[in-house]
Amino acid sequence: MGRSGGFTVESAIIEAGLIPLFYQPDPAIVIDAVAACVAGGARAVEFTDRGPGAYRVFASAVEALRQQSTPAILGVGSIVDPATAALYIANGASFVVGPYFRPDVAALCLRRGVPYIPGAATPWEIGQAEEHGATIVKVFPARLLKPQFISDVLGPSPHSRLVPTGGVPATRDGVSAWIKAGAAAVGIGSQLVPSHPTRASDLNSLAKRVAEALLWIAESRSEVGQTQAVR
Repeated sequence: MGRSGGFTVESAIIEAGLIPLFYQPDPAIVIDAVAACVAGGARAVEFTDRGPGAYRVFASAVEALRQQSTPAILGVGSIVDPATAALYIANGASFVVGPYFRPDVAALCLRRGVPYIPGAATPWEIGQAEEHGATIVKVFPARLLKPQFISDVLGPSPHSRLVPTGGVPATRDGVSAWIKAGAAAVGIGSQLVPSHPTRASDLNSLAKRVAEALLWIAESRSEVGQTQAVR
């Protein structure tokens, strides 16, 4: 599947265990926020699609980050149709995330060699996504499903790589509960990334919060002997 710097995108996501996600209409803020996430230790960052002009913001950020040699894997989220997925892929998206599973988006991503991470809220939906090539599935909305959902699904389906998103608290207890339940990674948005990280203090704080979340993930994995990160 998709590769970045010699590693598959999927392995980079799983090894780090965290996908910071956000939307900003200003390319300069996107660039700075992504750089702050990378400075904190994140490897993959999700830019959330928010309207007709969002792809231009994304494209500008991708090009600037490339010129700056920022080692970020930048993907796009909230994708619900293949045309939008194709637009973002053409503009440099390294992975595509959706709130729910779409076979046509899966087919497009498979043809383009770009990982597709669809949302799912039931074991059947997870199975359908995996049958169509998804190696990582987003558990969404996490605030409704709770960590026990992960452990229940992994019982009969231990190969699944599940990433709860949408309500994962950016706290030690919140992150730890999901990782210890068996989550391969967690996606965290507004609780991790401030709404308008424009000042240097905002960006420094973001980098520190990302580093802190990654520490909680590493500690939780160590406590339960989780091996998904290197499988």
